[in-house]
Amino acid sequence: MARLETAVLTASEIYARNHQAQSARVETLRARIAEATSGGRLDMVERHRKRGKLLVRERIDLLADPGTAFLELSSLAAYGQYGGEVPGAGIVTGIGIVHGLPCMIIANDATVKGGSFYHETVQKHIRAQEIAAETRLPCLYLVDCGGAYLPEQDRVFPDARHFGNSFYRQANMSASGLPQISAVFGGCTAGGAYIPALSDEVIMVRGNARIHLGGPSIVKVAINEVADGETLGGAEMHSRVSGVSDHLAEDEYHALALMRDIVAELGQSRPMPPDAAPAPPAHDPSELLGIISADRKQPYDMREVLLRMIDAGEFREFKPGWGETLVCGTGRIHGYRVGILANNGALMSDSSLKGAQFVSMCDQRNIPLLFLHNIAGFMVGTEAERGGIAKNSAKLVYAMSVAKVPRLSVLLGGSYGAGNYGMCGRGFAPNFLFAWPTAELATMSADIATNVMQELRRQKGGEPERMETDLAQIEAQVRAQYGEQSDPYYATSRLWDDGLIEPGQTRDVLGLCLAIVSSVPEKGRHTPVFRM
Repeated sequence: MARLETAVLTASEIYARNHQAQSARVETLRARIAEATSGGRLDMVERHRKRGKLLVRERIDLLADPGTAFLELSSLAAYGQYGGEVPGAGIVTGIGIVHGLPCMIIANDATVKGGSFYHETVQKHIRAQEIAAETRLPCLYLVDCGGAYLPEQDRVFPDARHFGNSFYRQANMSASGLPQISAVFGGCTAGGAYIPALSDEVIMVRGNARIHLGGPSIVKVAINEVADGETLGGAEMHSRVSGVSDHLAEDEYHALALMRDIVAELGQSRPMPPDAAPAPPAHDPSELLGIISADRKQPYDMREVLLRMIDAGEFREFKPGWGETLVCGTGRIHGYRVGILANNGALMSDSSLKGAQFVSMCDQRNIPLLFLHNIAGFMVGTEAERGGIAKNSAKLVYAMSVAKVPRLSVLLGGSYGAGNYGMCGRGFAPNFLFAWPTAELATMSADIATNVMQELRRQKGGEPERMETDLAQIEAQVRAQYGEQSDPYYATSRLWDDGLIEPGQTRDVLGLCLAIVSSVPEKGRHTPVFRM
């Protein structure tokens, strides 16, 4: 296979300037993730410890096989919202390996508002279930959940992708043969009670775990009955009287050991061998920080990115001399073959047609697709329209939409307007979508949006002085809006991606994702588990 060659001079002033700017962005990302994962909730952590409870990530570490990777999703969900009081949206989700089997782990963080569900909590929970259903992963629920956060009830309860939808997905995954297993570590009230109640198998921790549709206060108001939480829904009662619990654990360590034993007995296997021996990239991935331009408006060659992402720099480029604003070709990442589409400018008619053909070829040959976004959009203007950009761009969107192979997306730089659509943005259900801290996601750039809105004002006419005032006000308002809403932290806070990652981590993250999507077993006939 042909090898790419670098043209980057790592000793150059441009490289040094870019490296300094991107290093600062990476340090910001690391600091914000550290804040979200630790939270600084010292009083809540202390109270949690006094109850003999482990922290959520400690539970995950004990559940997963030692020394294996955990692919955490959306760690900055709800970032910058709710006054910073809901780090990570109060839940940890991700893919971990348990007895050699990849599993989706969905774990409540009771140090954040008692594990209550905010809007972003629900969306993060559902997104994890979506990925589990698509990639045929068992779901392991580490439940410590106070149910819906009542002041948020209109954003949590009634709609199609609200709390109830998570139970619908849980039941249907079980019916499709995907095990749903819960370990309960704390109080689970109302909607929180249905997570274990709808599971195939349930473990409860003596003394701390509780399951009840209505807690003591609700029972008192509803039927004037006085009952303490343990009598109402404790682990002993549910294990010996109601039958809601299948296993009574003496402590959290015991509960996690029981969950590992259950996974070991599932009888499922997920071999994940790549089709070639993995090889390191031709150049150090850390050099990406000096290659990605500090100024988002300055272009860079995606081939230089690929040299630091794919195995051995080996890349069989498709139509390299035609449709040059879209780089297409096949390579390997950690030994897994992948078809790559990467933006080197706006999508023209020729590059759109090239992309559509390449996507169709990969789909026919069962090669997963990777889309690397740095795209201002499809080309506009008289020449582009006369050349059929509308129908040609639609062909790329169509080919990408109907492709049956796994699709992964990473937002490196701008991902604007219909360009986001053509490159498999969130609306087109990629199996995984990650973003760099250099990404911008919006209908268009702030510059273009400002000019459009100002032109609309000019068309209205009026007194010159008033118009100048209005134009200045429009510029300030639009730039402020787009500056805030196209920021990568704004996007990841709202679950518009599956997490922000460092450029140097991208190869390893994609390797984990390809290992998962490349070994999805065929769907067969299954018998649902009905709790008796």
